[in-house]
Amino acid sequence: MDEIVSFFTYIMNSEEIIQTGGLLAIILIVYIENGLFFGFFLPGDYLLFLSGVFVSTGLLEVSVFTLFFAIMAAAIAGSFTGYVSGRFFGDKIQNRKDSLFFKQKYITKTRKYFEKYGSRTLIIARFLPIVRTFAPILAGLVTMNFLRFTIYNVLGGFIWAFTLVGSGYYLGIKYPWLIDYVHYIIIFFLAITTFTVIKGYFNARKEMDLPDED
Repeated sequence: MDEIVSFFTYIMNSEEIIQTGGLLAIILIVYIENGLFFGFFLPGDYLLFLSGVFVSTGLLEVSVFTLFFAIMAAAIAGSFTGYVSGRFFGDKIQNRKDSLFFKQKYITKTRKYFEKYGSRTLIIARFLPIVRTFAPILAGLVTMNFLRFTIYNVLGGFIWAFTLVGSGYYLGIKYPWLIDYVHYIIIFFLAITTFTVIKGYFNARKEMDLPDED
């Protein structure tokens, strides 16, 4: 039991992941979180931001371009995996019972974003925890056109990686003392994430409670 707790503590600690696992660990987590349904809880946004900060201060010894393209490729590959799983195993996913790593409400919530934003969901979802994981799966489940999916997948992966890695790298260069406030950065991202998830949940509930128009 202690080993399991230690494992989950490790994979939720972006700072430790970057310092001990390096680029390989970052790539693996980004890949899993962007399309495998059990990876929805993994750190995403602040992992990318902190990796940019760590590169700028030399604590992660790779070039910022290597980091950017590796993360973008992992995000795109992860979403392709999610799309394929949704397309070929969609029925099993829709009929899957709730468990520790899966809730039907995640699919429902993601479907709401697709109904509201269409294909743009694949770009918007990159910045939304949980939705980021389930958007490509649902795209496959509803048999979204593969070419259209590919375009939005690549565009979304590029924007997500460029925005977060780029901003982390830039701020790390400009304000190198940020490295001493890693925990506050994580708290900041968690606060934004929590607010976004809660707001999205209540918006979805509100929309579902509205009477249908004739």
